[in-house]
Amino acid sequence: MTNLDYAKVEKVLVGWLQERIREVGALGAVVGLSGGLDSAVTAVLCQKAFPENFLGVIMPCYSNEEDEQDAVLLAEKFGIKYINRDLGGVFDEFLMILQGSREKEENLALANIKPRLRMITLYYYASRHNYLVVGTDNWSELKTGYFTKYGDGGVDLIPLGRLVKSEVRELARYLAIPEKIINKTPSAGLWQDQTDEKEMGISYELLDKYILTGEAEETVRERIEELARKNAHKIKPIPIPERSLLG
Repeated sequence: MTNLDYAKVEKVLVGWLQERIREVGALGAVVGLSGGLDSAVTAVLCQKAFPENFLGVIMPCYSNEEDEQDAVLLAEKFGIKYINRDLGGVFDEFLMILQGSREKEENLALANIKPRLRMITLYYYASRHNYLVVGTDNWSELKTGYFTKYGDGGVDLIPLGRLVKSEVRELARYLAIPEKIINKTPSAGLWQDQTDEKEMGISYELLDKYILTGEAEETVRERIEELARKNAHKIKPIPIPERSLLG
């Protein structure tokens, strides 16, 4: 669909990260290492931008053990400084406060707690080190609102925000990210066997094509625009009433 020069993409995004972070007086970046594709690409770009001032944070929370292993694999291959903080205990205690039990049902209200706990953790370490929290969302996710508000959407910068999923995958290959990570089925890890495409009801291939060309079958177009309308509140400023209405 596109023919990007990924050497140029890398250079532009690394420079963009350096400029945006330094212009606010921050020293570096922190990224959540999920073991997935978008996280891996974002982390490697940040490592290149701030080799001495970058921290990756692995935050399992009743997660797939393979994801944790892949996050470590990435960090060790690229020399990324990382820490591992298991949030399962915090999650359990929070469930007890909210619902009086630790029962884990498969619903969004409960599952979205996980990325919000991760957001809190990332901002803690960002504040400690005078870093910015760099998000991992791509253009395909931003178009459909496929992220958790104040969770993985709660970040300071989104360097992949104008690359669709297929382009992120190609950038990953250029950056020599392990094929094991590149070829994983995309998942937000919200519950067992959860996948992005199953939850969205559309494939990334069709979604990317629509974003880049505007071309799609009517049913596909309707699904994408339905998701975009439904989730528009996630990327718009918080509504505030006009002062003029108050008298």
